[in-house]
Amino acid sequence: MKRLNKWFSLKVDLAEFERRGGVRRFALKMAFRAVLLSFALCLVVLPVNHVLGLAPDFSNAVLLSVLFSWLIGGAVSGLMALALGSAMRELTLSRARFERLSRTDMLSGLLNRRAFSELLAQGEENASLAIFDLDRFKAINDRHGHLAGDTVIRSVATAIREVFGAPHVAARLGGEEFGVVIRGGDIQSRIELVERVRQRIAEQRVAFEDVAISTTISVGVAEFGERRGEIVYSSADRALYLAKAAGRNRVVHESELALSFRRDEGEAGSIEVVPPTRTAVSLS
Repeated sequence: MKRLNKWFSLKVDLAEFERRGGVRRFALKMAFRAVLLSFALCLVVLPVNHVLGLAPDFSNAVLLSVLFSWLIGGAVSGLMALALGSAMRELTLSRARFERLSRTDMLSGLLNRRAFSELLAQGEENASLAIFDLDRFKAINDRHGHLAGDTVIRSVATAIREVFGAPHVAARLGGEEFGVVIRGGDIQSRIELVERVRQRIAEQRVAFEDVAISTTISVGVAEFGERRGEIVYSSADRALYLAKAAGRNRVVHESELALSFRRDEGEAGSIEVVPPTRTAVSLS
């Protein structure tokens, strides 16, 4: 009985219903099992009816049972399966849309902080982490309003997305801060991509109503290697802080941190660089 139940049961994988063909395959499997089950029941019931004199000639009864099994059982179960499969497909697509929205920042169209944190927790090998932060973004909001600030955010997100396509991954971490996992190549080539974005944003003018708004970004870059994601993020964050302290609108690699600390110790009047007070990205 257990084997029979297992054979007639339909294990549903919702991923199959993302394609329309999955609905048809589900309907065919359901109809085929229904027909076989109908035919098996007929073969059990007809001999009993024949013995009791409640059925016509046995051979004709078998032919009728086969015919009606396919016509009635197949048609009814097929229609039901199509209706059920279509409903399940809509449910599957809705789930996929919800999952996509839950991992997407609505303003920029990039990944959100939660999705980016999950990515960092997985770790990388031949990759860099770049943290971008718009310079003096509060002044844009104060002078032109938050709608202008949103327009600038979208413009910066577009520049990041166009430079960092696959296999790189970009996200908006919140406010005016963005993060990118830069994959492949060597360190210098990855830094060159970051510099390309920095220069592009510095040169562009964002049109808002009758105003052309200019902005710049500062960037901190760190290497993954065999380190945990939160360590890499913390190092990139310190490099970003150094870029801000050194005058903004520049890219600083984590390798410059040690040099900066030594220079601060040996030169009077140099910029004092202290660890940032911002909270590192949560990887929970």
